[in-house]
Amino acid sequence: MAKHKNVGKNEVVIYEDKGKKISVEATLRNETIWLTQIEIASLFQSERSVITKHLRNIFGSGELEEKSNVQKMHIANSDKPVSFYDLDAVLLVGYRVNSKRATQFRIWATKTLREHILRGYTINQNRLLEDRRKFEQLQGTINFLREKSKAKMLAGQEREILDLLAHYSETLTLLEQYDTNKIGKVRGKKEGFKLEYAHCQNVIREIKRELFSKGEAGDLFGAERNGAFQAIVGGLYQTFSRKELYPDLISKAAHLLYLTIKDHSFSDGNKRIGSFLFVYFLDKNNYLFRENGERKISDNALVALALLVAESQPNEKDTIVALISQLIK
Repeated sequence: MAKHKNVGKNEVVIYEDKGKKISVEATLRNETIWLTQIEIASLFQSERSVITKHLRNIFGSGELEEKSNVQKMHIANSDKPVSFYDLDAVLLVGYRVNSKRATQFRIWATKTLREHILRGYTINQNRLLEDRRKFEQLQGTINFLREKSKAKMLAGQEREILDLLAHYSETLTLLEQYDTNKIGKVRGKKEGFKLEYAHCQNVIREIKRELFSKGEAGDLFGAERNGAFQAIVGGLYQTFSRKELYPDLISKAAHLLYLTIKDHSFSDGNKRIGSFLFVYFLDKNNYLFRENGERKISDNALVALALLVAESQPNEKDTIVALISQLIK
């Protein structure tokens, strides 16, 4: 297999003869191999003036069209673009000056190009499958929001849920992105502030004290059920094969909100505690506000989101988590 490296936007493959006496860097571009006159001379162990003469004859006789087989490219340490010649031109020169080496190079080049094309095909296929998966997921989320806006349990929250739907659709511009293969992955942000269970307990006690003084919380508010919340906080930083299951701030925040509410971690106050800790976690990581100073998610939208989590079915988890992640990206 050829040795590969990337130079700028081009991929470079290194050709070596069997004795490794000759080593030439060839540029891969537009599914063919390109060499400069100096590289062709090195490959066939000939003078550059000889290579120049043969190329002039090849193009002058019409054996090859110069426009189709020569490209100007910028290279390091050169003020001007340099002429590169494609594989057809290289081989025609080679057969004139060193037919044995030309045959060896043709065999190597054919194998290298086949590997390159197959690798590119595999990458493109995987990307298209991933794009389709994302598109279907996003469509499912929009349908999910539309249905939830009609649910009786969420009566009175229709406006907020519809606002979520509008925000989600506008942010993603789904159909346009899919048609042009531009659907973007929600890129995470590494968190600087780590959520600790003991710290969360202090925050919850403060929330309870404040709400209790207003008559908005009872004795059961924030009473943890069988260590459920401690397991959630620890799970945010759980690893598998030395990699975190939730590798970035966005995925941790989304799962913190979802799991705190959905797993009924507390005897009372799950939605309020989950929502507050969600905002608190984002704020501590300087991720709650957009560059223009606007909150990434409004209070009304957060209320609607908390209700959606609470009333969702277990099989809707991925949809809900994706929705939360997209809203705060």
